Amino acid sequence: MQVTKTSAFPLSRVCLALALVAGGLGGAPAWADEARLLMDGPATRITTADVNADAQRMPEDVRPVILSQPQQVQQIVSNLYVRRALADDAEKQGLGKTPEVQAVLQLARDKVLSDAWIEQVRERSRLPAQVAEAQARSLYNAKPERFEQAEQVQVRHILVAGDTPESKAKAEELLAQLKTGADFAELAKANSADKGSGAKGGDLGYFSRGRMVPEFDKVAFALDKPGALSDLVKTQFGYHILRLEGRKPAGTKPYLEVREQLLAEVQDKAAQDAITAEADKLRAAAKPHTDAIRSFSESVKKP
Repeated sequence: MQVTKTSAFPLSRVCLALALVAGGLGGAPAWADEARLLMDGPATRITTADVNADAQRMPEDVRPVILSQPQQVQQIVSNLYVRRALADDAEKQGLGKTPEVQAVLQLARDKVLSDAWIEQVRERSRLPAQVAEAQARSLYNAKPERFEQAEQVQVRHILVAGDTPESKAKAEELLAQLKTGADFAELAKANSADKGSGAKGGDLGYFSRGRMVPEFDKVAFALDKPGALSDLVKTQFGYHILRLEGRKPAGTKPYLEVREQLLAEVQDKAAQDAITAEADKLRAAAKPHTDAIRSFSESVKKP
């Protein structure tokens, strides 16, 4: 049993070129009207608009987690202040006028604006709900083998870590309490060495054969009905007590279980088709200078 740890988002690794170009993109973001000052100093100032703009690079599911923590926001604000102060100083020194920096700034600007264009095309190409639903069902019916699943069980467990007489005695005591009606979830929260599942009352969710260590796996799938308790199960992690919560037989997942996934797929395909069509038009209208390209490649090969 491994407890998954979520690593911290690398707030400090941001491309300086994007910071330099941000002020020249034109047009303020929707949230800029109500920007509030978060940090100011002799060099520059940082507002909520800056933090929100910077946060767009974060995954959507991570964004609210990071921005709801004042310490994380303070670190972001501090990083943005230093970055902008450095950028302003670089401009004063004329560093922004060198060909190398100008090229990087142009590429950064191109990337930001082309990404904005792609998002616009994505929104414009969204399929109506009825069309998306029909296509999703068609996908489901065309390849049902995609949605086949092996037998799965849902199990709660309590882990008493260690391989000592004391560990075993504690596990036996907990098992005895469970057999006399103690609440499994509460005992797991209070006693399980697996803190990840322990916080959820020992719930490991549904899993198929082979996901857990062999000793655990064998017992989990041998439990015959919801509520059934195992005896002590010894693994490399210590002593486990298992309780079966549910079982899903092998078979094809029902459409409703995979509907959201399929709707996302058909919308993504519609967007990608629209983006590809536009990009192909642009490429078709352009002429590559093959001699210049070959010459450039040859110059790079030379020591």
